[in-house]
Amino acid sequence: MTVHPREVTPSLLHVEAILGRLKGRAALSEVCRFLRMEFPHYRWAGVYRLDGSTLVLEGWSGEAGTEHTRIPIERGICGRAARENRSIVVADVRQEPDYLSCFLDTRSEIVVPIREGTAVLGEIDIDGTTVGAYDESDARFLESIATRLTGAVRAAALEPAPPG
Repeated sequence: MTVHPREVTPSLLHVEAILGRLKGRAALSEVCRFLRMEFPHYRWAGVYRLDGSTLVLEGWSGEAGTEHTRIPIERGICGRAARENRSIVVADVRQEPDYLSCFLDTRSEIVVPIREGTAVLGEIDIDGTTVGAYDESDARFLESIATRLTGAVRAAALEPAPPG
């Protein structure tokens, strides 16, 4: 599946509108919800913030939560994307030894760093239920989204930890 060029600008404007009215975790969760609703092949969407050497889930949208709310950067596709400071597209998670299983029906994953300058602040993590759900159009689109999330990720770091 791809993100059609006609979808990019209106989606970026919508994300900017979300970020204009919400801050921190609320903004990140709403952006995740928007991505899932607008792009059906994004079955689960999450934003992690890098806290030292651990990725901390700050916002998400999906049918269920993940047990992976804290991921050491030494583990998983998310950890690799943070360590290597690059987007990673996995066509079939069953063929990927680094994959940390969240949901039984996940077949593909894309992880895109959120940067401030060249430093990784966090990342967008998207799961899909079909093999090969993501391509370069998804990576470019999510990289554009990621550039807009820096302030919300920084604000989330200043919020009190959620209960539980």
